[in-house]
Amino acid sequence: MLTYMTKRLQVLLDDDDYAALQHSAAARGVTVAEWVRQALVAARRREASGDIDRKLEAIRAAVRHTGPTGPIERMTADVERGYAAGGDSGSPGY
Repeated sequence: MLTYMTKRLQVLLDDDDYAALQHSAAARGVTVAEWVRQALVAARRREASGDIDRKLEAIRAAVRHTGPTGPIERMTADVERGYAAGGDSGSPGY
């Protein structure tokens, strides 16, 4: 895959860390620069998927709770009656 680089990034590493990167890159058959690019892309994907995992956990937690249920028309009517009554009339007692 041919890509055109438009920005340069300089990262300073000590000799041991750079040697470890060289070893990892060589094991994959890529340059250190390509290894770093791939690592950055993977890190961005993990960061993005973390958001998805957090959202899914929130949904799972929400569905474990119970609350008033019923036909949407009845629930909407109950809410509207509460607004018309001028405030929080509490639970409709389902």
